[in-house]
Amino acid sequence: MRMVVVLLSVMMVCVLLIDAKVESTAEFDPYKVLGVTRSASQAEIKKVYKRLAKEWHPDKNKNPEAEDMFIKITKSYEILTNEEKKASYDRYGQTDNAHPYGRGHHGSRHFHDNFYFDESFFHFPFNNKGGRDFANSKYMLHFKQYVNEVVPDSFKRPYLIKITSDWCFSCIHFEPVWKETVQELETLGIGIGVVDVGYERRLANHLGAHQTPSILGVVNGKVAFFHYAVVKGHLMQFIEHLLPQRLVEKVTDKNNQEFLKSWHELNKPHVLLFDQVPSVPLLYKLTAFAYKDYVQFGYVDQGLSETADLLRKFKINTYAPTMLVFKEDVEKPADIIQAKGMKKQIIDDFISNNKFLLAPRLVNQKLFDELCPVKQFHRHRKYCVLLITGEEESFATGNEAFLSLASASTNDVLRFAYVYQRRQQPLCDVLLKNKDSTPPRVDQVVILERRNGAGKILYKPVLGGWNGSKEDKHKLLEELERLQKDPSILNCDAVLPELNNEFTSMFLIRWIYTAYDYLSEIIDDLLHNNWREMMPLLSLIFSALFILFGTVVIQAFSDSSEEKQPKTKAKEASKAENVLYALKIFFFFPSSRPPKKNFVEVTELTDITYTSNLVKLRPGHINVVLVLTDSTKNILLSKFAKEVYSFTGSLTLHFSFLNVDKHSEWMAAVLEYAQDAMQIDTDEEEVGIRKVDYTGYVLALNGHKKYLCLFKPVYTGEDLDSKPEEEGGGSRLQIHHKLDRLGLWIERLMEGTLPRYYVPSWPGLDKITVNK
Repeated sequence: MRMVVVLLSVMMVCVLLIDAKVESTAEFDPYKVLGVTRSASQAEIKKVYKRLAKEWHPDKNKNPEAEDMFIKITKSYEILTNEEKKASYDRYGQTDNAHPYGRGHHGSRHFHDNFYFDESFFHFPFNNKGGRDFANSKYMLHFKQYVNEVVPDSFKRPYLIKITSDWCFSCIHFEPVWKETVQELETLGIGIGVVDVGYERRLANHLGAHQTPSILGVVNGKVAFFHYAVVKGHLMQFIEHLLPQRLVEKVTDKNNQEFLKSWHELNKPHVLLFDQVPSVPLLYKLTAFAYKDYVQFGYVDQGLSETADLLRKFKINTYAPTMLVFKEDVEKPADIIQAKGMKKQIIDDFISNNKFLLAPRLVNQKLFDELCPVKQFHRHRKYCVLLITGEEESFATGNEAFLSLASASTNDVLRFAYVYQRRQQPLCDVLLKNKDSTPPRVDQVVILERRNGAGKILYKPVLGGWNGSKEDKHKLLEELERLQKDPSILNCDAVLPELNNEFTSMFLIRWIYTAYDYLSEIIDDLLHNNWREMMPLLSLIFSALFILFGTVVIQAFSDSSEEKQPKTKAKEASKAENVLYALKIFFFFPSSRPPKKNFVEVTELTDITYTSNLVKLRPGHINVVLVLTDSTKNILLSKFAKEVYSFTGSLTLHFSFLNVDKHSEWMAAVLEYAQDAMQIDTDEEEVGIRKVDYTGYVLALNGHKKYLCLFKPVYTGEDLDSKPEEEGGGSRLQIHHKLDRLGLWIERLMEGTLPRYYVPSWPGLDKITVNK
């Protein structure tokens, strides 16, 4: 009997799931969602999509169904702009990975032996720790991993990072698009990362991601946020826009010689890619970004008539992309590769084998370390044949002869390079020093081997100098043959200084390019209202402007200070009076909650301090305001300070006082919203005649959430009869006891148990009541 009940339950569940599938599939129609016909063109679909996406964006449309509608619009656009998915939907009413996108329908769906099985019925499709999707888990990033691995690697390839959390409902909607895009981006060599806010809050805050889901990119250590609809095409464009500008130069018949002949100035090989597409492929841009320090990249569009001479000159076949690398010889490529569907690994191998010129100039320490690495093992020895020469025309013949010798060499153990003596003077001074008194020669060849990273080398100068003659070539080749048989001929040792960076003069140009990219980011953030990320920069700008104009204003006033000496004295007198208002009572008051200060700071709430102390008070902060008059100020402030002293250690409480003689209208306007607390046990006629005494009232004002809590004076009368003979003593003590039990009231305020009275908008404090 129990088995029958179980079988019936399972069958009912299956029927319900099938009905839900059919119903939800029928509900989702991309044509109806976008409001277009089946014969609509791509331009019409795109136009409608932009209009609807702008109308239903959740950040602008406060309708509860805006998020679901926006997701449906995005998915419909993705289906109707993809030929395969559109054809599949037109034929079968669904796409290969289609599923209903309404609220509450998520998860994977499969058919097993004609039996429909919905996994989302049996588990929640969230990124919980126990059931996290394996596709995301392998991309999970941690803070140390991001800082130590991702940031340095972002200078060679861009990273696309998704910010998610355990209960991120919106993350589920674009998960299929994310997975499809990630699979394609990984083949291009782009880094992928996923940050779970629940477990990596520190990393999320470091990235500036304050909401889920979020998608961001990292290039050159800088973070940029994705602001568009999560569609594969938009993500691909986002990655392309992350890359710096001017990575690849467009080359035609007019500028090809100028491009190729710049190898001497840039000290880099030049690569030309020939292809038929008008725009530079993303794979080629990513390769140019990865090898930007070694190779200069150019692109030739085979479809242009302006490139016909280049195609004929290098005999380019147009049936497949072709890549040529040029070194010192601009008329003949040093290497060539041609293949249909050129893969990343093939391109990387091709560029890695041609990263250096045949005889490059040593322009910095990094290049020296790569060309002439430190000896690790006997089999891994590398010898550097270094020509010390000059930049003048008189050295041209010797330099060309050295280059021809380097071009003819096929020995992988030897690396040829040259330096200009004037640009690398410290290095040349060490290598050209002579034990005898003969002056050093500028045109000199030195064979050296690096022994350690501290700069120690073994070397041997080739005697007789170098002018490029046949005798010089023969002499150098003999020395190299002897070196192969007997490495001990390197009988001199020295410690080389670090090389000068000859490209430091280009710092200004690089700074201008960097400033341009940064300015573009700022404009993009402003267009997308990304204020949270922009706040530090805006704060810096406004602070600088404030300091600048403040200095000008102070200077202007200081010039006319002598003319306004009487007014200055009057201002000092009023300032001294205000100091009395800003009460600081120094005393020791034992408390179980020791405050950080040994005094209570109470400021007057005026029209000047009104905005900062109330209207624009920081979220979570409360201003506790004592209401008093001129006659009761000294008595109430003293009592108020003693009552609140134990709470001065709180960073969220601020203390002020309000003179009701000046601002009774404001007091009445605020307390209109606290009518329940202001009920007076008198007849209505009495209320109309008698003026309400606000002395001793305390208001707790939350400026951000716009509510107040009210403390009404509670007179205990404990000491009223202690000094009846004193004139006016009863009145004084009655005022003093108005703040009894204020400490207990503040404790309830901190606990959040006091009734709150919400104010639609804070009334102005600029009007001062005239004392009658």
